[in-house]
Amino acid sequence: MTPVAQHWSASWPVLAGYLVLAGVHLTGLWRLRGWTGGADWLRERRREAVLYQLGLLLVLVALVSPVGYLADRYIWVRALQTLLLAVVGPGLAVVGGPWDALTAAWSGRPVRRGTLPRWLVAHPVLMVVAANVVWLVWQVPALFDHAQSSAGLALIEHVSYLAAGAVFWLQLVSSRPFRQQVPALRRFALVAGTVAASTVYGMMLVFGSGVLYPVYANSAHHVMSVLDDQQLAGAVWWMGILPPMIIAAVALMMEWLANEDSADSPAGLDGLLTPRRHGWPSRTAIR
Repeated sequence: MTPVAQHWSASWPVLAGYLVLAGVHLTGLWRLRGWTGGADWLRERRREAVLYQLGLLLVLVALVSPVGYLADRYIWVRALQTLLLAVVGPGLAVVGGPWDALTAAWSGRPVRRGTLPRWLVAHPVLMVVAANVVWLVWQVPALFDHAQSSAGLALIEHVSYLAAGAVFWLQLVSSRPFRQQVPALRRFALVAGTVAASTVYGMMLVFGSGVLYPVYANSAHHVMSVLDDQQLAGAVWWMGILPPMIIAAVALMMEWLANEDSADSPAGLDGLLTPRRHGWPSRTAIR
């Protein structure tokens, strides 16, 4: 039997959580049919629903598939699992804007605008720093090793990854029906800071010469040493976080450019007749 078909974990808490979140979301979408705002509204809702469900599915795969099994044996697989739980899964779920559907599942109507708790979005820098701290604190050798051997601590670790990831992305992207109020360039700086933090940690593992996680000195390391495994994990952290962050950074730059264009361009017919102002000051030509 191939490794892909082996080692699927029937983790009932994980499966139950997935079924509840996915089922409530689909129920809410069904109840929102009477609130449609036209074909475009419905098409956008379906696209967002796919993103949310895909985010949940990635979280499920990270925990119950062979990824979860191999994460207890290889440090680099655990790094991949962490990125799925902390960054990719929550990111897709937040972009999927599930709040209308989740609320409609209970009340039968969409959530009202502006009902996110103020403490959650009022201090984006603090929240992004806190999310990064949560992600990196779990990489401290004492916690890292203990969570590998303790099911209870591992559960707390995974839940904290998901929560921190959701908080992180809520500071960066609009999640229907909530719209971002923080300027795009400021959010771009938060993305850059996150990439810098993960890069420093990844480089520490890649170029480190000592084993930080001796608990992984098991029989699975007969091809690569624990140090090789640790260095590969550093590369996963270093490079693995780049794709979602690059996508976010490009989207933020596009949003900033669109806002600049709309601010500089007059509306209506005047916008077609008036020359556009350049974003950079002109300089006198050298004669």
